[in-house]
Amino acid sequence: MPPSAADESADDGAAAGDGASDAAGAAPGRPARREVRTAHLFVVGQFALLALLVALRGRSDWPVPAALAAACTVGAIVGVVVMVIAAASLGRGLTAVPLPNARAELRTGGLYRFSRHPIYGGLLLTAACLTVASGSALRLLVLGLLATLLTVKARWEEARLARRFPGYAEYAARTPRFAGIPRRR
Repeated sequence: MPPSAADESADDGAAAGDGASDAAGAAPGRPARREVRTAHLFVVGQFALLALLVALRGRSDWPVPAALAAACTVGAIVGVVVMVIAAASLGRGLTAVPLPNARAELRTGGLYRFSRHPIYGGLLLTAACLTVASGSALRLLVLGLLATLLTVKARWEEARLARRFPGYAEYAARTPRFAGIPRRR
């Protein structure tokens, strides 16, 4: 689900891209079929890992004191709130696929001032809190896979955002990928 700084997704192939096309015949202004396929694979992988994370049972691989469980609950709620606020700020440009769609605009304010991908950051925070509170080493492994996938997905997406938005490279140079304090230039 999570998009990034620039309404980072495509409407199932009806997106505006950088004009590139492939042998499969993408129209000018639309992403190549190969890119759309790759974008969909990222989303399928992300949702499969999220489903696995939720489906795995809690274990007792490490102790989870009540205070830690409470902190994880608060952290998970914060993560969901971050995702909702970031998604709302994308408006009609929001889709799950990591390609900028025709309505995409580069967002650099609000939560996007602190993160190029606040939805991914909120998702990772929520998933990490659920994992820690579960006491499950298997969930920890799945969380690591999810974090790796989201990092690769974000980098792939950023290459397309940089082609679409002239100011993206400068924005990326001063703004952390998932969370942090923006760098001054």
